Amino acid sequence: MSEFQRRIVRGLVTAVLLMGAWELAVRGLRLPSYMLPPPSRVAEVLVARADFLFHQAGITAYETVLGLVFGVVGGVVLALTLSVLPLARRYLLPVVVVSQALPVFAIAPLLVLWFGFGLASKIVMASLIIFFPVTSAFYDGLRRTDPDLLDYAKLVRATPWQTLMLIRVPAALPALGSGLRVAAVFAPIGAIVGEWVGSSQGLGFVMLQANARAQADMVFAALVLLAAMALLLRTIVDKTTRAMTPWQSEQA
Repeated sequence: MSEFQRRIVRGLVTAVLLMGAWELAVRGLRLPSYMLPPPSRVAEVLVARADFLFHQAGITAYETVLGLVFGVVGGVVLALTLSVLPLARRYLLPVVVVSQALPVFAIAPLLVLWFGFGLASKIVMASLIIFFPVTSAFYDGLRRTDPDLLDYAKLVRATPWQTLMLIRVPAALPALGSGLRVAAVFAPIGAIVGEWVGSSQGLGFVMLQANARAQADMVFAALVLLAAMALLLRTIVDKTTRAMTPWQSEQA
């Protein structure tokens, strides 16, 4: 059995144990379903409303993936810019740090006002929420290049561009991979927040409407799909980053 298969088995076992404990706790305490529905009830909703829920999940997934792509590209470009241009580092780095201190819910209404209620505002929100982890991780990796490698570049008279692309960027790929793994988890959150603020579709909209109607089972059904989406995206990103850095061994 491969390491990937073992991870899947461990995840399934953990999920089954948690679901079992949840089911027993709800039934043992006789909690009303509008407060905490048992997993069996959530499963019934997932089956009964599968077409509707998976359609809404597809919309959120589309927003999430586009936000992840734009956020990663923007973060990589900014990290390279900060690493290469001291003037940009002096003026842009404080702005990037301050931007992350602003609450997400404070920015979301402005994005809806600027970009409308369509996909654009959700994609921008998802991009912004993952922008900083990618920028910070990749920039830190570029700054921590092995000095011996840089000395070797000087010895062979490599140009600054060659040093950047052939030494500094490859050396910083493991750090970028760490940032991408974090981004994969946070990207769906950005899309959901955007849907909460202003939307007529997506899992965030489903949860908002279901919560207003005290339909806790529908809320949990949407959360299950959101969690599955985040796990799938995290797995894809993890496999991609491992392919980017085949020389780096990782332990589970």
